[in-house]
Amino acid sequence: MGKYLKQLTQKELGKMTSIAKAAAKLFNEKGYLETSMNDISTAAKLSKGGIYHYFSSKNEILYFISTNFMGLLLKDLKQELEKIEDNFEKIQFIISRHIGFYTKYIAEAKTTIHEGHLLPPEYFKIIADQERDYHQIVRGVLSDFFGGRISKDQLKVVTFILFGTCNGIYFWYDPKGSVTPEELSEIISDILCRGLLGFEVKEKGKTKGKGP
Repeated sequence: MGKYLKQLTQKELGKMTSIAKAAAKLFNEKGYLETSMNDISTAAKLSKGGIYHYFSSKNEILYFISTNFMGLLLKDLKQELEKIEDNFEKIQFIISRHIGFYTKYIAEAKTTIHEGHLLPPEYFKIIADQERDYHQIVRGVLSDFFGGRISKDQLKVVTFILFGTCNGIYFWYDPKGSVTPEELSEIISDILCRGLLGFEVKEKGKTKGKGP
């Protein structure tokens, strides 16, 4: 499907994105397995024939949702981080950016996290590779921040705490509520980054304690 997507016009991609957005909302409400192509057709206000013109199966819709969302997270991330010199500021940027995407594309984010494992192996591998690339970028920034003062296992724990906190917002957060996405991003960034600074100080103290 990847090669096929590259051959599409912007109008066709726009139509596929519209179908995928309607499907993502249904997957969130009913579950992927419980959602039929008829349901998607009704939600997208398009005939089943119209849906099948763009997607040959429900698997392709799920793949389109997941790979597009991961693509958004990865797009230009390395280049944007290269413009920031301070490692702590890079972490703040990553958190703010991550929260921004999750609140803007919350249905797609939930679908990717919760339903992606239901994809056929050849599709799932592509999504898993994208997720790995994203995790490696974030883990690399965290590693630079700690400057080798924590073990690989500790680095892994810190990385998953960061992702767990940021990804968990879709369980309870309402972008239309009193707390704006920008305010939420600032709150989470402040709490996590202050925690990271405290952890860094603690690890620095351990390192000094082991000196001559």
